Amino acid sequence: MPFAAVDIQDDGGVPDVPQGNPKRSKENRGDRNDHVKKRKKAKKDYQPNYFLSIPITNKKITAGVKVLQNSILRQDKRLAKAMVGDGSLHITLLVMQLLSEDEVNTGTHALLELKPFVEEILEGRRLTLPFHGIDTFQGQVGFVKLADGDHVSALLEIAETAKRTFQEKGILAGESRTFRPHLTFMKLSKAPMLWKKGVRKIEPGLYEQFIDHRFGEEILYQIDLCSMLKKKQSNGYYHCESSIVLGKKSVGTQDLINEALHRERMALKSKVKQIKELLLKPETQARIRKELFEGRVFNNGNPISSADVIMV
Repeated sequence: MPFAAVDIQDDGGVPDVPQGNPKRSKENRGDRNDHVKKRKKAKKDYQPNYFLSIPITNKKITAGVKVLQNSILRQDKRLAKAMVGDGSLHITLLVMQLLSEDEVNTGTHALLELKPFVEEILEGRRLTLPFHGIDTFQGQVGFVKLADGDHVSALLEIAETAKRTFQEKGILAGESRTFRPHLTFMKLSKAPMLWKKGVRKIEPGLYEQFIDHRFGEEILYQIDLCSMLKKKQSNGYYHCESSIVLGKKSVGTQDLINEALHRERMALKSKVKQIKELLLKPETQARIRKELFEGRVFNNGNPISSADVIMV
């Protein structure tokens, strides 16, 4: 499966898909079973390939994670390929499935619509995210924990608002498991060969000296729509389709550039779509053939024959 090695799927679980409410009637008493089958198929077919990312940019945090990783590698060099690159460090806010350029455009538009809702939740204050201590998901994924506090509730509200905003656009988004913000620094699934080498889980002794380590604080100022599968950027961060900038940093050029690019992209896409629709019309194709083969297109004053067109 192409998604098996993706860094975003940290701790398993079945993603949510929008659920309908089928009407039960005497004519459709068998519809319930059909609906259950369709729902199971939707869950099976739902493979997230995009996500909303909060990038980790505080150098104190990234340096601390690097020290942690190096400490683990000194104890077990086999785990090198299980480590997450420091350029990829992030918090996953929401995962989703976008299967076409149209859906990516819809996702970009949904992200822009999300911005005022997030700013309303923040009420003009900065959201500080402190990272403290280490834990794992079933011994398979190592992560730096987000410390407890009011910031967790705010982040949970942002995540739920994002999920609702994207689902209202018809995008398959979300997961069935409870949102648990964290900073992944290693995953055994990144290196499947470890299983053959006898590595079944991340042993607690590898990170015990960092159990109560304070890694630093990240300020939420940006949310990115990123691809899980497209080639990463040169700095190691994911391919980013669009971003919103929050707080004081939003009063600048970056937000304006993002929104302007989105508007231009949507306008160009609309024009291209109109041209395609026009060219596919039978009357348009008939006119083109008539122009080409009945002498209305000239070359040096002489009509172009069908043979000339074929040669061209």
